[in-house]
Amino acid sequence: MFFQHIYDKTLAQASYFIGCQKAGVAAVIDPKRDVDTYLQVAKANNMKITHVFETHIHADFLSGARELAALTGAEMYLSAEGGEGWEYEFPHTGLKDGDKVQVGNLTFEVLHTPGHTPESISFLLTDNPASKEPVMFFTGDFVFVGDIGRPDLLEKAAGVVGTMDAGAKQMYKSIQRFASLPDHLQVWPGHGAGSACGKALGAVPSTTVGYEKIRNWALQYGSDQAGFTKFLLEDQPEPPRYFAMMKKLNKVDRPLLTEVPKPKKLSVVDIKDAIANGIPVIDVRLKQDFAAGFIPGTINIQGNNSFATWAGWFLTYDEPYILIAPEAQHDDLMRKLMRIGLDQVMGYLPSVDEWVAEGGSLQTAKVVNREEAKKVMAEEGTQIIDLRGASEYKAGHIAGADNIFVGNIIKQLDQVKKEGNVIIHCQGGDRASIAHSLLYKHGLNHVINYSGGINDWTANSEPLIYA
Repeated sequence: MFFQHIYDKTLAQASYFIGCQKAGVAAVIDPKRDVDTYLQVAKANNMKITHVFETHIHADFLSGARELAALTGAEMYLSAEGGEGWEYEFPHTGLKDGDKVQVGNLTFEVLHTPGHTPESISFLLTDNPASKEPVMFFTGDFVFVGDIGRPDLLEKAAGVVGTMDAGAKQMYKSIQRFASLPDHLQVWPGHGAGSACGKALGAVPSTTVGYEKIRNWALQYGSDQAGFTKFLLEDQPEPPRYFAMMKKLNKVDRPLLTEVPKPKKLSVVDIKDAIANGIPVIDVRLKQDFAAGFIPGTINIQGNNSFATWAGWFLTYDEPYILIAPEAQHDDLMRKLMRIGLDQVMGYLPSVDEWVAEGGSLQTAKVVNREEAKKVMAEEGTQIIDLRGASEYKAGHIAGADNIFVGNIIKQLDQVKKEGNVIIHCQGGDRASIAHSLLYKHGLNHVINYSGGINDWTANSEPLIYA
């Protein structure tokens, strides 16, 4: 058996390439959309991809199953569980609990494991030449290392009312089934630490059923279903806004994108026109470089591992956008964006230097250190805004701070004082830079950014309020 774990650290998403070396055939589970990765693995190992499996209708990334099938001729094997409303709306082979699919000498057995979503399935893998017992369990968003999939996403992100409590009940039953599996079974989940699909995912890539019985909180409740449900649903992180669109696009037929897009170069005039017409212009530079001088009206979303997540909060699927980014970054950035279906890139400007060279002026951000921040906070009437998630805020915040999650800052502009002192912060400065640029874009140039945030605050033994 050939096995390769393929991990996208930008979305904390795992996919799997599993092949039968004797037959020269392979399957891919939960592929990301830039599928050239799997084609390269197949070519390097002299294998043909013949099967594509999915564990469920994903909410956090745009599946590459259809792209991969189109390029290789592989058959797609997708869940036929979940009932009405949970059917994939394009040609595929449906899978039910107990079904088995042969890939060379490998056997994939389907287990229906609802909870995260009603149609969720997992795959037991048996490497027949080595053993007649399953050796691996691919769980998708069912069981993670140290955590389990959240059942509230459908309701909170996609607006499917009434699914949260029903999903929690299903998850409780699915966990009992998981507990009945042999301890030695390797568990390979769909996500790792940093994913919004759970609240306490472990950083290691895999685990075992036996280890999860010991350390995973979800397997410690026994017959206490009420306690299990309460803990499962409380303090989950805010689901990114783009999740609702992923649910739709992963279910319906849609245009395919089989190559990484290459944006076209735009002129300074194009940028001026775009800003004037409300087209989002994203500057991907480091937050300190952006603060030192940026084109007025642009948004700072740093091109790091969180780039796609935050782009998914603030870009929509029915409008174009522009990047300010050097050509050397384009392949990386476009891969991140295509993985969540943000394909409508209008073009790019390589740097703000071109703007300046043609007479454009730059704006600077009001950024302060801790001592300066404390002086501002001490002044009467100052509004302090904590941009972190609700659970982070609850776990410890600066006295007097209001909690407005960065992802909702534009929707809640009416809660930001239009004059006087307003100081914003997050944990370490990245989210504050996004919010600061958005507030400036909307004319709130009086807002001050305490970029050091809670990390800097607590490192210097400043007090927090717990509530």
